[in-house]
Amino acid sequence: MIKTTCIGAYPKPSFVELPDWFNAAESTVTSEPTQHWAEAISRMGAHAEDIIARGVAEVVSDQEVAGLDILTDGEVARENYIHYHCRHLKGIDFSTLTERSLRNDAYVARLPTIVASVTARDLFLAQDWKRAQRYTEKPVKMTMPGPMTIGDTTADAFYDDPKKRGQDLADALNKEVLDLAQAGCRHIQIDEPLFARKPEEALDFGFENLERAFHKCPKDVVRTVHMCCGYPDRLDSVDYPKADPNSYLMIAEAIEDSCIDAISLEDAHRHNDLKLLDHFEKTTVIFGVVAIATSAIESVDAIEARLRAAMGHIDSDRLIAAPDCGLGMLGRERARQKLTNMCEAVRRIG
Repeated sequence: MIKTTCIGAYPKPSFVELPDWFNAAESTVTSEPTQHWAEAISRMGAHAEDIIARGVAEVVSDQEVAGLDILTDGEVARENYIHYHCRHLKGIDFSTLTERSLRNDAYVARLPTIVASVTARDLFLAQDWKRAQRYTEKPVKMTMPGPMTIGDTTADAFYDDPKKRGQDLADALNKEVLDLAQAGCRHIQIDEPLFARKPEEALDFGFENLERAFHKCPKDVVRTVHMCCGYPDRLDSVDYPKADPNSYLMIAEAIEDSCIDAISLEDAHRHNDLKLLDHFEKTTVIFGVVAIATSAIESVDAIEARLRAAMGHIDSDRLIAAPDCGLGMLGRERARQKLTNMCEAVRRIG
């Protein structure tokens, strides 16, 4: 039986008044992806945790009602999937924001700056997981950004070597991985979209650092990695830049040979040659069948057809249906409908 999941981000309930790069006025390629989060938390005052917890409860309920098997906390507390985590690391300065060109000089953003050796400061994800898990009996998956992706979305004023930077980041992430596992979390996801955008670097040192991040992770924890091909600047944007369509093929063998139990690949926005799935003989594939940047809602029939086509290349017990990436851009009503249709398509397959 095919299972279903989300990737991470989900539209924030309106009463959670935190900045979110999905809804930034400039678009997701905002020049200020992280600056105002601390101010917003401060405005919430003593009620901040209660407000966030209420938001998480609603997001968990949305996913459960839609019929998902593996839920997420919706990343409700985060301004984006990267910098929220970086706030809990030593060596990354959020008071010093440095301008840096991103996405092949497509835009300039003011980013937190790596000013010293990066290490874990305070462990926090287990607490975030517990906050979400108490609202459901279904498993909640916890997400964190990967070493390459953090390195690409910060300004580095300390390291001369991206591999060494990645090693230190991986060691810091590993402390969160092990703490989550000890707390009882059985689905841990590291987000590395940079693997699709920079497959040569992924093969050179990215996979090695990913292994460091999951080092000694218990075998009963599903080690998941998400590799999308890039967000657009806004909903229904046309012809926005994506990773090379051959990237997945370039790294498929390395994925299969790694410690990764489940790999999340996008397919809804831009279909893959399904022969890609033939490369995965032991790895579970979380297969994107819902587009996250298109307002059009996929029909149950269309989702079912794509899943059945995928089943010609991979066993159903190693296939998980999901959106391409986080749903934050869609709004809650559209996100709920897309997830509901996806779960209905899976039920039809049986």
